[in-house]
Amino acid sequence: MTQEQLNQLGKTLWDIADKLRGAMNADDFRDYMLSFLFLRYLSDNYETAARKELGRDYPKLKKDDKRAPLALFYESLSKKDKALFEKQMRRKVHYVIEPDHLWTSIAEMARLQDGELLETLKNGFDYIENHSFESAFQGLFSEINLNSEKLGKTHAARNAKLCTIIQKIAEGIAEFSTDTDVLGDAYEYLIGEFAAGSGKKAGEFYTPQPISDILSRIVTLDSQEPATGLKKKLEKVMDFACGSGSLLLNVRKRLGKKGIGKIYGQEKNITTYNLARMNMLLHGVKDSEFEIHHGDSLLNDWAMLSEMNPAKKLKCDAVVANPPFSYRWEPTEALGEDFRFKSYGLAPKSAADFAFLLHGFHFLSDEGTMAIILPHGVLFRGGAENRIRTKLLKDDHIDTIIGLPANLFFSTGIPVCILVLKKCKKYDDVLFINASEHFEKGKRQNKLTEDNIEKIVDTYQFRKEEERYARRVSMEEIEKNDFNLNISRYVSTAKPEEKIDIKAVNKELKSLEKSIASATKKHNKFLKELGLPPLP
Repeated sequence: MTQEQLNQLGKTLWDIADKLRGAMNADDFRDYMLSFLFLRYLSDNYETAARKELGRDYPKLKKDDKRAPLALFYESLSKKDKALFEKQMRRKVHYVIEPDHLWTSIAEMARLQDGELLETLKNGFDYIENHSFESAFQGLFSEINLNSEKLGKTHAARNAKLCTIIQKIAEGIAEFSTDTDVLGDAYEYLIGEFAAGSGKKAGEFYTPQPISDILSRIVTLDSQEPATGLKKKLEKVMDFACGSGSLLLNVRKRLGKKGIGKIYGQEKNITTYNLARMNMLLHGVKDSEFEIHHGDSLLNDWAMLSEMNPAKKLKCDAVVANPPFSYRWEPTEALGEDFRFKSYGLAPKSAADFAFLLHGFHFLSDEGTMAIILPHGVLFRGGAENRIRTKLLKDDHIDTIIGLPANLFFSTGIPVCILVLKKCKKYDDVLFINASEHFEKGKRQNKLTEDNIEKIVDTYQFRKEEERYARRVSMEEIEKNDFNLNISRYVSTAKPEEKIDIKAVNKELKSLEKSIASATKKHNKFLKELGLPPLP
């Protein structure tokens, strides 16, 4: 799908959302739009697989029959045959959807303004959450309140509103391909559009695509010798503040569908957690290929991550994250003894930035790479943060620091940085990249162009040095600066003032004076001939 087609699909869906949301705010309507897009994907994928499985036996409907063809097929099956067919489909696509709950059926009910649509949707969502997959996806649609008065005051009004919304969506996307990547791209596009309209709230679930590209390109390179190129495979990838999951999916995209063993994500916000699970499935990630946990990373309430046996502990080849900036938290005495923080100390109450970093770093494998987005304060703030930063530097874990331009995020205008960390680092210096002045100015947000991104990644990959852009700094120099990592201290973008040659300037002034005197004399001669008074 071309970028132009994607933009057109995104615009079509966005226009539908804008016209139909009525009393709902954009965030509420987002959940309806994205859920219906998700149902469309699951249905199309299931019907395509069923068509291949059944071959010539795939049912053909009469011209005026608009039902899902599988509805006709199911009518001919015994209970035993239905169970066998669904068992085979679980092998093929890892899930099952009843014919009544397929998008084709739902869209036809909407077209006919069927009064049972709302109840059918409720049953369909419940079936998908609890029965479609081998492992239950409970609460997947929990943010969609089909009884909300924002849809209508009465059951009939809500049913009619849903019919209109679904019919418009069905019409809007009918002409576009049902390919996994296309619907996945459309989903990502809509998330971005809703993020743009959500302002500060967008920071909860969305990392701008250019920044996501930088992180994913860095962690998929060989950790010891980035110059040798991409790793062949990452067995485990983790994002402990995964939002809608786009950053994890970007990493997967770099290495292809078979390039990642398993994806691990964690998200505290329930709405965003559901977005992430849908996003994974919608991009063709099988339910057995990812685990996303709803919980608080700082408290480490995911039982799987509390494993103390070194042989069983989760070790990830890549860790990426865009956690909330300078998040206020409650460091307790018990957390001070936590295995993630014990060796480093606790981040201050006012800013959990280093707590997030240490959480992710603990689960990084010896051969892995971690890339995390943080505010610049982590580079130079004192107190507990200075102690943590110093130990990370002395233990040789900080590999690269990348300073980005201001106003790249929907949620904040502050400039941020990317810290690249490794447990086993080859180089004994720290690479500083100051990309703060390399961007394209936009109306609301600044943007990193493909050239800007390429320059950052290329500089990291080949550890290049360039005046006013990048420099490798020795640990001795960093130690002399009391382990302060303020980027401009090592790579200043300021251009030196041009040196002025006083003698040359004086000579030029004298020459000008002579020229002025000569011109004045000549001019006065003409004035005298005209009988006019001379110039002074």
